[in-house]
Amino acid sequence: MKALKLAAIYNVIWGAWVILFPNAMFELLGMEKNNYPEIWQCVGMIVGVYGVGYWIAASDPYRHFPIVLVGFLGKILGPIGFAQALLTNRFPLAFGVIIIFNDLIWWPSFFNLLKEKYKRDKTFLA
Repeated sequence: MKALKLAAIYNVIWGAWVILFPNAMFELLGMEKNNYPEIWQCVGMIVGVYGVGYWIAASDPYRHFPIVLVGFLGKILGPIGFAQALLTNRFPLAFGVIIIFNDLIWWPSFFNLLKEKYKRDKTFLA
């Protein structure tokens, strides 16, 4: 599916950017540099690895739906974590740009794939 391939490409590029330039996002947003860039680089690695999974899932999204499901859960939990950080003044609102592009824009495609899989096989979580 096209959306999974786009998500794959985006995730690999974003992950590589974070790994190679761990302070770039903080500098762009006018935030204090991360004291532990290795942790942020680890986030980049995880996002990049998700991209590899999405590319694999794109070949047959209904067969590889667990990859789509895990990705969708991450795309739901990421914004929840951001909201908590925003409410406790750990992140500025500007950091939400990451949430828009890493998570929110992918919700409809991932949701629709999972909904279609459920319609085809109502026991897919059993």
